[in-house]
Amino acid sequence: MPTNTYESPLSSRYASPEMLYIFSADKKFTTWRRLWIALARAEMQLGLPITQAQIDEMEAHKDEINYAAAAQYERQLRHDVMAHIHAYGDLCPNAMPIIHLGATSCYVGDNTDVILMREGLLLLQKKLVNLIDRLTKFAMEYRGLPTLGFTHFQPAQLTTVGKRATLWANELVMDLEELNHRIDTLQFRGVKGTTGTQASFLELFGGDHEKVRTLEKLVSAEMGFEKVVPVCGQTYSRKMDANVLATLSAIAQSAGKFATDLRLLSHLKEMEEPFQDKQIGSSAMPYKRNPMRCERICSLARYVIADAMNPAFTAYNQWFERTLDDSANKRISIPEAFLAVDAILEIYLNVTDGLKVYPKVIERHLREELPFMATENIMMDAVKRGGDRQALHERIRVHSVAAGKVVKEEGGQNDLVDRIAADPAFGLTKEEILAHMDPKAYIGRCEAQVEEFSALVVDPTRAQWASLLTDEQPELKV
Repeated sequence: MPTNTYESPLSSRYASPEMLYIFSADKKFTTWRRLWIALARAEMQLGLPITQAQIDEMEAHKDEINYAAAAQYERQLRHDVMAHIHAYGDLCPNAMPIIHLGATSCYVGDNTDVILMREGLLLLQKKLVNLIDRLTKFAMEYRGLPTLGFTHFQPAQLTTVGKRATLWANELVMDLEELNHRIDTLQFRGVKGTTGTQASFLELFGGDHEKVRTLEKLVSAEMGFEKVVPVCGQTYSRKMDANVLATLSAIAQSAGKFATDLRLLSHLKEMEEPFQDKQIGSSAMPYKRNPMRCERICSLARYVIADAMNPAFTAYNQWFERTLDDSANKRISIPEAFLAVDAILEIYLNVTDGLKVYPKVIERHLREELPFMATENIMMDAVKRGGDRQALHERIRVHSVAAGKVVKEEGGQNDLVDRIAADPAFGLTKEEILAHMDPKAYIGRCEAQVEEFSALVVDPTRAQWASLLTDEQPELKV
């Protein structure tokens, strides 16, 4: 690859070959040619003077993109669509007079954009389905392993490692539902003419409205679309782009939440992302195990969330039937959002496939905090033996503050159990108090919730998208 020109890291470092192809020049311009062929074929079927020989000539050269000729024409014409019409015409001299007949630039530009966005969404759909499947398997494996829950990143009531994983998976389920909605509701721009009035096609067909309607149906069907925008100006509404990128932003938000949680858990040494045998965490500190994969997810997620503002600004600023200030922005913002989310999901899959859990560390943290969380049960036990609930509540408060001081100010161990056992107001032995220290007693319905989530939410998803499930392990470039 050239080293003396800028190249997007999304291409060289992050995105998958499949997504890179979808937004490649080859894919774009061969799709333009498929659209020109579909238009010519439909026009021929409806009686315009176009021959099968011309169609065959266009078909024969549809994948032969003569980039040098197109670049030369664009330098002269300052118009990319006209440049590619002339370049295609050089290869198809007999068909040249009927290429792009009656159409405007947005016939190929906008329709291609919708096609590429749909293909990009379908690729992301596959990755989301597999990610949900794998995260849920992880959740089921660890559904009964108690761990500290956190609110405000302060120890709270217990949860389980598996239950926490369902929180990550459920956000992806929400994203998949939204993504499927986007795929289902994407509309082809169709055959609408220069300002969306279809005037040029009405002229071609001598005022026959039915033939114009049929022309659009034939082209749309050949390109694989049932739904076509009912009305438009020169372009389809740019709200479509804004909606698609809002969906991509939502995926980035979910992935960023997961990655942030795992970075915090990595600091606690309770869970970690994969770390390869020869991987280096720091050039200066050899002992470091930085969560670089999750940091990359967060970095790319932030980019996508910000990038999603671009089509929103474009949508509100389109004047009347069209302005061209969408074009340069659209060429960058939409492909890069897809490439970045593709990279995010590739990394997310890689991390999920190699998640490390450290039960001993989790257990140690539980032992440090569980005495505080068990105080309500201890108090109820003492009340059953004749204690005064209000007085015991105050005694627990005093002992908890003192035990917390030992931990925080003196760096000692949590001695709350010993303090309560030594207090005659409770009338409990240390053994009786320790009986309340089983973490399983404080996880509520975590195990059942994970099992129900897997059975009621994820299993139907697995069944619906069984053809997309795979055991492939994503390999990261860096």
